[in-house]
Amino acid sequence: MEAPNPATDNGPPTRDDPALRLADYQRDVHRTAVEHGWWDVERPVLEAIVLIHAELSEAVEDYRKLDGPLTRVYRDESGKIEGFGVELADAIIRILDLCEHLGIDMEALLLEKNAYNRTRPYRHGGRKA
Repeated sequence: MEAPNPATDNGPPTRDDPALRLADYQRDVHRTAVEHGWWDVERPVLEAIVLIHAELSEAVEDYRKLDGPLTRVYRDESGKIEGFGVELADAIIRILDLCEHLGIDMEALLLEKNAYNRTRPYRHGGRKA
């Protein structure tokens, strides 16, 4: 991982940036994880997937105790943001972090997979859900 360059790094991407791409955000998420020590020791891929699953399980728990709309975001006693959507965001952040660590271009894969899905028939595979 390349160290941030203060001369060219204008900070983390924001939603106000019209040129923001998922690839940029993926790099920033991973940089943050590295800077905060989450990759000091090589993490097995299966462990990273379990941590992604844990975030989704937290979303399930938030849903089960839901008091208000799914879009509700609140702060706990320490000021940390919480809520169903926050847990989904945590899962996406972990996925992007792992993808950047492994060299997977998630932006390109999402575009390609969505293009393929558009060609598939209605409820393909005979599944109900």
